[in-house]
Amino acid sequence: MSTPSPRLVLADRVIRRSLGMDVLLVAGAVLLTALLAQASIPLPFVPITGQTLAVLLVGASLGAARGAIAMILYAVLGAAGAPVFSGFSSGVHVLTGTSGGFIISYVASAAFVGWLSEHEWDRRRLRALLTFLAGTIVTFAIGVPWLYASFSALGPSAWGDIADTPFQAALMTGLVPFIPGGIVKAGIAALLIPLCWRGADAIAERRERRLAAV
Repeated sequence: MSTPSPRLVLADRVIRRSLGMDVLLVAGAVLLTALLAQASIPLPFVPITGQTLAVLLVGASLGAARGAIAMILYAVLGAAGAPVFSGFSSGVHVLTGTSGGFIISYVASAAFVGWLSEHEWDRRRLRALLTFLAGTIVTFAIGVPWLYASFSALGPSAWGDIADTPFQAALMTGLVPFIPGGIVKAGIAALLIPLCWRGADAIAERRERRLAAV
């Protein structure tokens, strides 16, 4: 019985897939995420960063498996002490802290966006926008409950000046301020990825014509 070939994603349209190339792509994805993490607007508990834009781009470009692996590696490197998190921070305490759920959610978000991209949901702008909004929702769906659990464990001393309950505090610090930015970042990704697909298709078609002419 033959093994089905992997579904084509953006990176595979441009570069012939191999184990070595997969390693380079995953490493590049980790670097991109670390760089965009430093584009940060500091807020209490959870800063606004470019990480989520990187997660969307990585998932769409590399697909579910490689995208998830890149985000796992990113989290592991940061926990091990590499200064890859927002504000060049690192350490296990970041993962276990109030914003740790968002970092962990990147694995699921990249995998989900990657899976949709493997089914060609990233090639037209409207469907791409829906894909990236869905990936953003995955991030909130994991990060906000984590923040709520953290606030519940910390007690009113952590959130009493913000809201009446830890649930309200989690929404006010982990969701509401991020909705506009999440929509904007999904929109940026929805513009970039289909545009990259058009460029990748043009490059691949020229390469195929050259090979046919030989």
